Amino acid sequence: MTVLVSDSWVRRALLVLLVLVVLAPVFGWASGAVGYAEPLENAAEETGATDAAASSTPSPFPDYSVPGLGAPFGKLVSAAVGTGITLAVALGVGRLLER
Repeated sequence: MTVLVSDSWVRRALLVLLVLVVLAPVFGWASGAVGYAEPLENAAEETGATDAAASSTPSPFPDYSVPGLGAPFGKLVSAAVGTGITLAVALGVGRLLER
């Protein structure tokens, strides 16, 4: 891992990811402040599909929240975990393709 982080572009990319993770609660707050809603959710509400909706896949972080934590900290934790998992999978696939 130290060899990977020694590249300057990798350090910059990791810094950008860290900044985005830290800003995730701000983005969540801002979307609520302006009344943003997902377009698919809007369409479901307009057609009445939300009444018949049932969750088919469980999620460790439903609605980007963590049970027991407030909204800002829940978003921060879910952003960090999601980014970490995505980064780990990408690095793993990259190493497999390298061989």
